[in-house]
Amino acid sequence: MNTYGPPAYGPPAHGPTGPTELLVIAKAPVPGRVKTRLCPPFSPAEAAELAAAALADTLETVLTLPARRRVLVLDGRPGPWVPPGVEVVPQDAGGLDERLAAAFGRCTGPALLVGMDTPQITPALLAPALAPDAWEGCDAWFGPAEDGGFWALGLAHPDPALLRGVPMSVPETGAVQRRRLVESGLAVRDLPVLRDVDTAADAHRVAADAPAGRFAAVLGRLTGAGVR
Repeated sequence: MNTYGPPAYGPPAHGPTGPTELLVIAKAPVPGRVKTRLCPPFSPAEAAELAAAALADTLETVLTLPARRRVLVLDGRPGPWVPPGVEVVPQDAGGLDERLAAAFGRCTGPALLVGMDTPQITPALLAPALAPDAWEGCDAWFGPAEDGGFWALGLAHPDPALLRGVPMSVPETGAVQRRRLVESGLAVRDLPVLRDVDTAADAHRVAADAPAGRFAAVLGRLTGAGVR
């Protein structure tokens, strides 16, 4: 497999070290292109602001975690919102399964991928998958989402074939993906179930779970301004 090579943007990763590459797959927070299921009640600009806050919270947490590299796999152009210590590479073309497969395919060792839809993640939540013994007797870490998808996927030996062809963004996505791992003979360990931010109701639930984050602050400002 090929490595990511030199980072497309940003300085080399820094922070606590560990054996695992941390990947964040995300869309650039551009109005009309991100978090469209929040509209209505939010405007496209407000949805993009919420997306930017969710991504900022996610990247802030990622920078505190032990990792070999921290890579933002981005659909769109990076901006000044990318913090130092996070490398940025573009997503490949194709459906989400192909884009996830390509992200893992560029890794040369253990890798853990999360999305931008769970700004409530914490170091403690991801600690089991990033501990020094995380891959002892374990081939994959799986974080199921309440909507039937998954919010985290870790692979000791990243193989794009484990993701290609999995139906994405449907209620059975998580079940199919986890079954693919098990049927491939992998020992799978589970992370806690989390809620993704897809709808306005999701946004309020997630903000309540992480009230000190940027996401909660932006949501509070938008909904407390008398525009709802």
